[in-house]
Amino acid sequence: MFCLRFPLLASLAGFALTATAAFAQLGYSPADIQAGKQLYRVNCSSCHGPSGDSVSGVDLGHGKFKRASTDDEIVAIMIQGIRDTPMPPANLSDSQAHQVVAYLRSLAAPTGTPASKADLARGQALYESKGCMDCHRVHGQGSRVGPDLTNVGARRKRDSIEESLVDPNAEILPENRYLQVVTRDGTTITGRILNEDTFSLQLIDTKERLLSLQKSDLTKFEFLKNSPMPSYKDKLTSEELTDLVDYLVSLKGL
Repeated sequence: MFCLRFPLLASLAGFALTATAAFAQLGYSPADIQAGKQLYRVNCSSCHGPSGDSVSGVDLGHGKFKRASTDDEIVAIMIQGIRDTPMPPANLSDSQAHQVVAYLRSLAAPTGTPASKADLARGQALYESKGCMDCHRVHGQGSRVGPDLTNVGARRKRDSIEESLVDPNAEILPENRYLQVVTRDGTTITGRILNEDTFSLQLIDTKERLLSLQKSDLTKFEFLKNSPMPSYKDKLTSEELTDLVDYLVSLKGL
């Protein structure tokens, strides 16, 4: 799979562009943004992460650029690469590269009016009553089985959080992968992976036990294709979903 490294983006710190103006000038449509999201996910997210901030000094999610001042310049760098840097030419057409830019602009766009205290209170109540605490923790309260959400709002964008709630299988982050192993004595263990090296792996199982296993002691070792996270698409009204997302976005680790 091709990995788009964007050292345009590895060196892209320091120049912020106005996303809303770019939308108006270039006429990016919701379809462009959605197509760009898929292209970014396939070509870029393995290096830059879902929010575009996994490379040191780069923050794609906030539209900060250094080597380009227009969308066409960004597209040119994506297609041509940057000599003497890890940024190779991307296997994207001109229109596909523009769609990636459309998606990056959408990440940097203003998210609207901040949620009120009442919105956040309703969202927190939903979080606490809809089973989220059975797997997740916030500020030390809840289960360790799933990822800690104390600073999820600082790590992930709103649309990514919402997608995780309505379609958890759409994108499973590497640190959130679950695996199933079978030991030589026939014991089956399912859990979330914490670390893996050549000879061993560490995971937290469904009973919140921290386990370190030697691969030589396993007869089966495979990642699960689907997330254990249930979909809330049909379990929440649109208003409830908005309130819950508002609450999760507000979690910045403070």
